[in-house]
Amino acid sequence: MNADWLSIGQVAMAAIVNMAYAFALGSAFYGAWLDKDGRTPVAPARLAWLRAQRSLRASAFVLVVALVMWMLYESASVSGESLPGAFGVVRTVLSQTRVGHAWSVALAGALVLFGCAFATASVARDGVLWLALVAIAAGRAGLGHAADAGLASAALGLHTLHLLSASAWSGIVMAGGLAVLPALGASTARGVLIRTAGQVSNVAFFAVGFVIATGVFDALRGSGGSIDAIVNSTWGRVLLIKVALVLIALVMGGFNRLVAMPELRRSASTAAARRFVNVIHLEAIVMIGVLVTAAVLAHSVPGYVLQG
Repeated sequence: MNADWLSIGQVAMAAIVNMAYAFALGSAFYGAWLDKDGRTPVAPARLAWLRAQRSLRASAFVLVVALVMWMLYESASVSGESLPGAFGVVRTVLSQTRVGHAWSVALAGALVLFGCAFATASVARDGVLWLALVAIAAGRAGLGHAADAGLASAALGLHTLHLLSASAWSGIVMAGGLAVLPALGASTARGVLIRTAGQVSNVAFFAVGFVIATGVFDALRGSGGSIDAIVNSTWGRVLLIKVALVLIALVMGGFNRLVAMPELRRSASTAAARRFVNVIHLEAIVMIGVLVTAAVLAHSVPGYVLQG
């Protein structure tokens, strides 16, 4: 397997990691929001609550597998071995490189998350689950360019916050639009949908603020403050594509917050509920594009390096 295919495979695994983590984080939010309304078998929100639990378990499993495959591709890339031959290099990468240490933190968090996804709900279980999600974000941040400044740097801390906020925003959109919210379409669940829509909007609103602030910092660090580094590099062009997709998602989220959600609260009609869910569904598709471009960006040479 040549270097190009190794790079493509690694980026593909990184994109799956991004999506699985976001889906897990979003599913955890919905599981918490729907806990009281979905536990009893006859509750109107029962199906939505079950979907949140199932999507958390599925995404946690995919996250573990994708992280393992990513490390295999990373080992092959740094050693020059073929993918099958990289198994013998993994141990060295884990023990002797910064990437290996950060990946170990991310995998440990993912394994704990997977265990929590199947554990009986309790205050202790929920606390461990959220700590695992934070640990995964910290480990993933250490895999990227932000860790070049050191494991105790402000850049790494801000990038961890960026991953958490971006995954919270994309996660509640993806898990909601593709799995959970369509199960709240019945008129008997309309009150739960309205309340959950408000929670989605509020979390997304605050997450977007952190995404923009930390994203600007990451862009300035990656470009070295140079417009040429953005315009004249592959890294910069991928960044511009990501920004365009984020703007599209912002427009959709803004429409739901300012138009669709007030109408849903006012009329509580089936048409208003369907419009709100449909917009989130479309926004989820855009978010998949954002997370894919984020994976490409993380595996591209930053613009400031190319500019010297």
